Amino acid sequence: MAKTRSRLSASDSIGVWLKDPVGGALLREMLASGGRDASTLRPIRMLALQRLVGLSGGTVSPEVIDDLVARANAAPIDDAIAASTEPVDLEVDAPERPPRDVIVVIGIGGMGEAIARRQGGGGRLLLADFSEPALDRVATALRGEGFDVMTRKVDVSVRESVAELAQTAAAAGPVRQVILTAGLSPAQAPAPAILAVDLLGVAIALDEFAAVISPGGAGIVIASMAAYGANLSRDDEHLLARTPATELDELPVVRAVDSPAAAYSLAKRVNQLRVQGASVSWGLRGARINSISPGVISTAMGQQELDGEHGEIIAAMVDGSGAGRIGTATDIADAAAFLLGPTASFVTGIDLLVDGGVIAWQQAE
Repeated sequence: MAKTRSRLSASDSIGVWLKDPVGGALLREMLASGGRDASTLRPIRMLALQRLVGLSGGTVSPEVIDDLVARANAAPIDDAIAASTEPVDLEVDAPERPPRDVIVVIGIGGMGEAIARRQGGGGRLLLADFSEPALDRVATALRGEGFDVMTRKVDVSVRESVAELAQTAAAAGPVRQVILTAGLSPAQAPAPAILAVDLLGVAIALDEFAAVISPGGAGIVIASMAAYGANLSRDDEHLLARTPATELDELPVVRAVDSPAAAYSLAKRVNQLRVQGASVSWGLRGARINSISPGVISTAMGQQELDGEHGEIIAAMVDGSGAGRIGTATDIADAAAFLLGPTASFVTGIDLLVDGGVIAWQQAE
């Protein structure tokens, strides 16, 4: 007579499946068919078996999980043990490593890459960008330096794309940090594209990641010193701060934008306003959110601005500033490390201006 045992389900942890004589044999068989073994699952043993669908990058489908469950619950235990060529681990109380903290970096340009390198040690980096070649380049470099890296393509202007990214992050482990650097400058794109990415994209990301950020977590949004030049009424700022993200582009103040420079300035001011509002919803989950407004930074985007039609004006602002130099991506990564770290545990909903003193010089003038 075949032995009996508890039924397995897709919501049981991977560790439970591996310790079950039938489930472990079937799961190892599935892994072997893809050239892997059970050791590859050790970091995620605490997660439900069904999480493999999201974490596998499409190699494990919901149908495969359903088939495993059906076969596990139908097979006699003696048959499964006899068929298995690997020892069955039945040690229920074996210690398991907790999942690594997930650090999400959306936008992997110069600043995004620098922040990822600064914050990613010991955690699991989830890099997201619209450009797959850029993702491949940065991920390859970071993996070569020993970082644990996942990548996902994302279109921040599409809520479904950002929602899927947020769920991918949550499936990978506790989402401890979210860094949103994705953006287009006036030298890179027309006004509609800037509004879609820099304004709408940030508002959507703040909403979606508010639902998955872990207690004790923190986020930052990269705004810009250009936000300090936005000339908005209090009524417009109120609407821009409170209107649902997907309706922002219908506001008269947004529809009236007619140039890339105006779109960029408006979008970055909205970033600051939305961060203020998001600090409440993030706070309800025990998390913090702030923004950083960089000045002229020596990245590819910053160089495009210096080489553009307003380059001489920008250079003059840098010369007149207290620092008297262009900023570096490391300057922004340092500021991000402070806002994301424990020494800023009482700081949320604010904007940190990191511009070398340009705005101070302008106001003094």
